[in-house]
Amino acid sequence: MAGRECYHCKEWVTDGEPHDCWTTTEAALTGDLPEDLQEAWERLREFGASLGDQRIYASHNSIMFARRSCYFFVRPKKRFLEVCVFLDRVLTGPQVRRSARPSKIKVANILHIRHRDEVEAPVTDWLQEAYALAGAAVVAKPVTRTAARLKAEGAATTRRNAATVKRGAVIRRRRS
Repeated sequence: MAGRECYHCKEWVTDGEPHDCWTTTEAALTGDLPEDLQEAWERLREFGASLGDQRIYASHNSIMFARRSCYFFVRPKKRFLEVCVFLDRVLTGPQVRRSARPSKIKVANILHIRHRDEVEAPVTDWLQEAYALAGAAVVAKPVTRTAARLKAEGAATTRRNAATVKRGAVIRRRRS
């Protein structure tokens, strides 16, 4: 019998047989949450879905909300919902646990939600802002030359001209 071994679950799968061992679903991730967190998750999902056209899907241990790219995701934990909102700025507020910059444009703001009543302004405003940002066309920021970059470019130019910078004085070498 022809087939293959699944590299996730190491189960033998015959050719033509459907196999999905990577069955992460919203229900599987949120099924064993306490009642307060269940209600918070339902309200958060309802609000996220009401923002407009998007993809909502489970991936590994998170539930992603995406337009062209993910604009926020939720990681259900035992005592809280960890919500990561991608914006172009760092958020400040009692809900914000930390912020990180995963790219030059985006800032990942990590929030903890423990109750249904926490899914209201300013959290909903931040989600709405992230949704709008995810659908906006990417606009490249104008290139500004910093002093360090100008200095580096100057050094490259002098190297191209066979110059050496030594103790602040430029000594030119002869080309051979």
